[in-house]
Amino acid sequence: MAPPPLRPYILNELTWKSVKETRYEVALLPWGATEAHNYHLPYSTDNVETERIAALVAARAWERGAKVVVLPTLPFGVNTMQLDIPLCVNMNPSTQALVLRDVATSLEGQGIPKLVILNGHGGNDFRQMIREVQPAVGTFLCVVDWFKALDAKQYFSDTGDHAGELETSVMLHVAPELVRPLTEAGSGRARRFKIAGLREGWAWAPRRWRQVTDDTGIGNPAAATAEKGKKYVEALTDKVAAFLVDLAEADPKAMYE
Repeated sequence: MAPPPLRPYILNELTWKSVKETRYEVALLPWGATEAHNYHLPYSTDNVETERIAALVAARAWERGAKVVVLPTLPFGVNTMQLDIPLCVNMNPSTQALVLRDVATSLEGQGIPKLVILNGHGGNDFRQMIREVQPAVGTFLCVVDWFKALDAKQYFSDTGDHAGELETSVMLHVAPELVRPLTEAGSGRARRFKIAGLREGWAWAPRRWRQVTDDTGIGNPAAATAEKGKKYVEALTDKVAAFLVDLAEADPKAMYE
């Protein structure tokens, strides 16, 4: 039985023979987290979603002629406020910045002109890291928070941001084998800040997860379906793939009109 054909945009599946014969324009770096996701989704949720969305996006961009390559997923994110939850694994922002610098430096030396972080974890914030790393490397750097690319209200009734209707629907579409029955899920009820400015969002402090939620979820997953996830992921794939096509064609030295 012949092995399945390799996907020319997934680095984990490629050999040196394939890589040396291809001039890649964009490297896509999925970056997730390892953390609890209510009672029905696995700790790997952010990684699984982001890795599979990256593959879909790269396939669509590749079909349109953009030479995109998906790097291996980085599985640890910023979880400083979840360290009291067993097996939530934290990577500090300062560590992430060093990892990003090393990856970008490697790619620059190999002639890869653009690096896109595909971020799948709300606790990760790469903007300041990119501001710090970009002057040190010639490779163009940017970040796409895939969960912000579309207006979630157009697809989901509950817009909670962790293990709720959105994430559960996406997982039901891309990795249904990893989703426990929704009857096992907690309600995802989240307690709000008492202080108005923090509650309204114009003042900010990190949320202490155990004080905010009893089941580690924020958002009710009860209305999640695979159909909703498919509709959302297909629209997301089109939008992000179009961005990658545009970026692959762009001259990093002439990015402004």
